[in-house]
Amino acid sequence: MLPTVSKGRSQASSSRANPMFPQYLRRIVKWQQMDIEYTFWQMLHLCTSPKVVYQHTKYHKQTKNQWARDDPAFVVICSFLLTVATLAYCAAYDHSAAHAVYVVISVLLFHFLVTGVLLATCCWFLTNSYLREEAPNSHVVEQRVEWLYAFDVHCNSFFPMFVLLYVIHYFLSPLLVAHGFIPILLSNLLYMVAGSYYHYLNFLGYDVLPFLERTTFFLYPIGAVIVLSPILILSGFNPSRYLMNVYFSQRL
Repeated sequence: MLPTVSKGRSQASSSRANPMFPQYLRRIVKWQQMDIEYTFWQMLHLCTSPKVVYQHTKYHKQTKNQWARDDPAFVVICSFLLTVATLAYCAAYDHSAAHAVYVVISVLLFHFLVTGVLLATCCWFLTNSYLREEAPNSHVVEQRVEWLYAFDVHCNSFFPMFVLLYVIHYFLSPLLVAHGFIPILLSNLLYMVAGSYYHYLNFLGYDVLPFLERTTFFLYPIGAVIVLSPILILSGFNPSRYLMNVYFSQRL
């Protein structure tokens, strides 16, 4: 008689994966253990050929038996680039060094890390609770989405949005924060593209997992973004000017 895989075994397997997170955190301060070159390769291809990145995720699962990265280089470099970009905005629009520090910390924490933790947790819960395929029999090992992988998916999706809304937006900001219909149109289009691409990459991240079904759910927010954009344009709302006023109101 063949041995069966019980829930206790799958839970034990899940518990053995838990030490991965403390090890991940310890590696943040060890630059020599980070693969910087591969991280920049991922960042480039997330903007040009994101499916290639997730094809490599499959290889990672085959070689290391986990979907999530064990290298924190992506988070570290993304945080560094976000800090540099925010400092560039502060240099151009801010009025004090103390306020610039506040802006950098708030952007780094709330735009990227805290929001990422919340979104990753929501997606992790949703996928494990509602989108996993039912095991055909008791001999199949139960698979679950790792929380750290859900956070990886957010980071992957965030980077192209960072390029659009922090880097390209910076160079276009004198035009985007101006008054008039053209700035409103361009600003909303830029945010629409960035938001849609974020959700598309989110979809790719979960669609690559063979034990999930109905992953097209992650494409639905794109429809909401596309519908909302014309409404904002016609109402005269300029997201660039609004957000710049939130942080740099005395200079606009």
